[in-house]
Amino acid sequence: MAECNIHIAIIEPSHILFEGLSNILLKGNPHGHILRFDSLDELNEYRHRDHMEVVVINPAIIMGDPNVLSSSKKHLQKAQWVGLVSSVVGEGLLKLFDAIIQVTDAPSNINNTITKLTEGDCICSDNQAAEELSNREKEVLTALVNGLSNKEIADKLHISTHTVISHRKNISHKAGIKSVAGLTIYAITQNIISIEDIQAGN
Repeated sequence: MAECNIHIAIIEPSHILFEGLSNILLKGNPHGHILRFDSLDELNEYRHRDHMEVVVINPAIIMGDPNVLSSSKKHLQKAQWVGLVSSVVGEGLLKLFDAIIQVTDAPSNINNTITKLTEGDCICSDNQAAEELSNREKEVLTALVNGLSNKEIADKLHISTHTVISHRKNISHKAGIKSVAGLTIYAITQNIISIEDIQAGN
């Protein structure tokens, strides 16, 4: 399956809100790339900012000076701007955004909002969802996120190390994620493993 490359920037001071939104977006956009920025200035200085398809920002950040949003829009002309509302915000400010999501929205609603904004950018938007992992790949992924090495996984599942490496490549291709941290979040959001299982395995 061809890979999508949807780049999503999130500007949110709360680490908990960022992690929660990231998990939701990774589940709905398995080929997405999520980057966190502390401020609009940091995003504007990011050298690959032109690649951003979506910018999610808490409107409270720009409440004191809404004009900074207009300035940033000039730097990121192809980006869709989404307000992540976690507190009371004036209607005038909300009108500056292409879409609004509430922190209380259901994950499906959040992902539907992002999907509608990126339909033209995602090369698999007209295709089926991300490929399902095989049972063996799920076993390898579970062992991987629990910190086992390729050799340890091979010994545990009674397969060769070469086969483990092959499964890992397939998992990364299907999920569109290469890092172990990213695959861990993917495994949790896809209900392949629970947080409790990871803690128990460590």
